[in-house]
Amino acid sequence: MSSDRIDSERLVGEGWTQLSGTHFNETAGPYWVRREDGVRVVGLLGEERHGNGYVGTVHGGVLMTFADIALGMGVVDAADTRDCVTLQLQMQFTASAPIGCFLTCRPELVRRTSQIVFMRGLIMAGERTVASADGMWKLLNPDKLAALRRG
Repeated sequence: MSSDRIDSERLVGEGWTQLSGTHFNETAGPYWVRREDGVRVVGLLGEERHGNGYVGTVHGGVLMTFADIALGMGVVDAADTRDCVTLQLQMQFTASAPIGCFLTCRPELVRRTSQIVFMRGLIMAGERTVASADGMWKLLNPDKLAALRRG
């Protein structure tokens, strides 16, 4: 993306689709997705409300949440189920992400077992890596999940 202003109209024009969020994801987003070479790439526009106080950068907690969401979407693609929870998430921050930048993450499957999915990805602001993340997600048994939801 070039350095001109990034907004939702521009993102739509470049093939991004805004996800409709619910619960916490609605508060933390909005998140954007598009397919690149058959892989779902996830995006987040770093808004002022995502800021780290007066510093002018996206807060590290926002970057961690973004990594959790993006890599979690990779788990959904790899395991063909939405029934999963994060077991572990590790981040390494490598550079700051200025407010107004468009962040992207291309989730990468490391390994999948019958119950655990291992993912990793880079958080990018254009061509600049601002963080790397890796984690594990537990696939939930649909019957047990249904019982939990029923109470």
